[in-house]
Amino acid sequence: MKVKEVADLVGISVRTLHYYDQTGLLTPEGRTESGYRLYSDKDLETLQQILFFRELGFPLKKIKEIIGSPSFDRQEALQLHRKMLLERRKRIDKMIATIDKTMQYVKGEIQMSNKEKFEGFDFSHNPYEKEARERWGNEAVDKSNAKLGNISEIQRKAMGEKMNAIYRKLSGLKNTPPESDEAQEAIKEWYDFLNHNTGHHYSLDAFKGLGQMYVEDERFTNNIDKFGDGLAEFMRDAMAIYADKNKK
Repeated sequence: MKVKEVADLVGISVRTLHYYDQTGLLTPEGRTESGYRLYSDKDLETLQQILFFRELGFPLKKIKEIIGSPSFDRQEALQLHRKMLLERRKRIDKMIATIDKTMQYVKGEIQMSNKEKFEGFDFSHNPYEKEARERWGNEAVDKSNAKLGNISEIQRKAMGEKMNAIYRKLSGLKNTPPESDEAQEAIKEWYDFLNHNTGHHYSLDAFKGLGQMYVEDERFTNNIDKFGDGLAEFMRDAMAIYADKNKK
């Protein structure tokens, strides 16, 4: 299958598949005489595995390490993915039921105890998290949980407001040159915010790579561009300039 056919089949962008190829995460086995990528059934199986890991919050760098390991067992991975997704579905089903009951309660159709109002909310760890840690290492799971689990709701809200404020500032600058002093000052705020609040330290190279991810992964692009069309691309350019300038 050609890259456009794979993109349409899976529901991801062509540029995401190009990025997976460029980073060595998924390099298709074949090429046409014209140089176009050709994906085999084996490539599609690998892509499916990548997307399962992505759905569960694993960073691309860790996914590449996991599936590239000689000890990687696809069947074992699928079984654990299934367990984790079933646990997630169980929680979602409970929360949907709580929403339905709450709607009836608001209409005055039923009574609802305080305990019933919070059924489905569970901020404890997934019971299969320990198994994932043992199999694929602490780093991936820690990045998935991140620092957010250790802060209060007030701190979480303040962090979200700060993040949105930076996005809005950058959106207001997206029609200016990304190398301008104003843009570089704002992108420095983003760099400092990530390093102080996410539980992960970004080197300048990693920061530049993250900016590239903002346009290569449509999920990042869609979320960021909610603050203004083209913001993801502007941030990518500004982040690359900031990283290159400060490495000198």
